[in-house]
Amino acid sequence: MSKFKKGGKKAVPAGSTSSLSDIVFMLLFFFMVTTQMRETENKVVVKLPEATEVAKLERKDLSSYINIGSPVRHLQAQYGTDARIQLNDSFKTVDDIRDFIAAERDAMSEADRQFMTVSIRADENVRMGIVTDVKQELRRCSALKIMYAARKTAE
Repeated sequence: MSKFKKGGKKAVPAGSTSSLSDIVFMLLFFFMVTTQMRETENKVVVKLPEATEVAKLERKDLSSYINIGSPVRHLQAQYGTDARIQLNDSFKTVDDIRDFIAAERDAMSEADRQFMTVSIRADENVRMGIVTDVKQELRRCSALKIMYAARKTAE
């Protein structure tokens, strides 16, 4: 006489799927909140020069980007291979920088305008003449806080 029943297969209870939808929606919400969408599409090729000292931007929302480089391969037939200036999602000239800076300032609150930073991302093979022209135009616009994007050298 045994107290325990021997023999016979025991069935494994089925897993509950009632909370599965909650978990999926929680993961979806997490990735929607933490993912950062690209604001502009790069239309120029920018291989950043190396730098020995790199400083990070404190608030990226207060920075405006000016990309300088040759157009990407699929746009070279239309725009050529010379260095171009990209402001937001379009190619512009040096004369258009003043309107770009004014529009960027207008989009900011009054308190944040003094902290606006212009980040120049220029390809390492771009002639310095075009970079100097951009800097001169930024001075005329009173956008004096300028950073140059560079990649850190491996030490």
